[in-house]
Amino acid sequence: METEHTQPEHKGIKKGLYLIPTAFTAANIAMGFFAVLYSIRGFRATIENAELANSYFNYAAIAIGFAILFDTLDGRIARLTKTATEIGVQFDSLADVLTFGIAPIALMYSWGIASVFPEGSKELGLGVFLLFMYLMCGAFRLARFNIQATRPRVLLEGTPKVDKKNFVGLPIPPAAGLLAAIVHYANPPLSSYGETGHYLAVLLMVLIALLGVLMVSTVRYSSMKTVGSGRKNLYLVLVVAGVGMLMWLYSQYVLLILALAYVSHGIIWYLFTLLTRKRITPEKSETV
Repeated sequence: METEHTQPEHKGIKKGLYLIPTAFTAANIAMGFFAVLYSIRGFRATIENAELANSYFNYAAIAIGFAILFDTLDGRIARLTKTATEIGVQFDSLADVLTFGIAPIALMYSWGIASVFPEGSKELGLGVFLLFMYLMCGAFRLARFNIQATRPRVLLEGTPKVDKKNFVGLPIPPAAGLLAAIVHYANPPLSSYGETGHYLAVLLMVLIALLGVLMVSTVRYSSMKTVGSGRKNLYLVLVVAGVGMLMWLYSQYVLLILALAYVSHGIIWYLFTLLTRKRITPEKSETV
């Protein structure tokens, strides 16, 4: 009597699927690594070769942009292939600290703050402090997200429940994306703008502080996780193709508009909800 040798089907393929999200996360880390290196080289070239410095800063901004793409794809691929793991979640968060925390700080320091304010000045010290707080807020934002993702329930009284359609607080990739989009829009360092560069550097520090506050706030942002699912969203392919073509032709403008739109839509929705609640409350009190 012959015996059939049964083996688990597609065991090797299944193991290989787990490597795909990890590969995209590794690419995310690589982009953050290159963004830091290009920021350092750009800061050094500011004195020696201005045109070369502009290219380095632009390369650093583009690297952060590609990192956002890889960071988006690794999560979607893990969900589609059902290969999401605990170590993958932690690995992705550590990658985000580098790529969307340290890399934008190096870029903002080299391109904006250190290129304008002299060494030892109070303005430079304030800028370094705000960059550090941006990093701390981003790390706290990632830690809070991991806790909410692994323990989807109310941890303390008043803590918002996990909503898969929305993020609580501004995610760190769009925050870094806005900073990178600004550099991609205007490659020359702020020191090249003369006296105007000082005012632009102050506005930059205000923006960095605002992004840090938004990351640790309870303002809700759309997660975009449901976008692209279902037959009704087949037209999304055309929209993505159109936006992709616009990015190719007018990347400096399109990327900045998209980044500003995402960061501001949470604030607008929060203010709209706040005003709506204030209008409803008096009406209820009058009818009682």
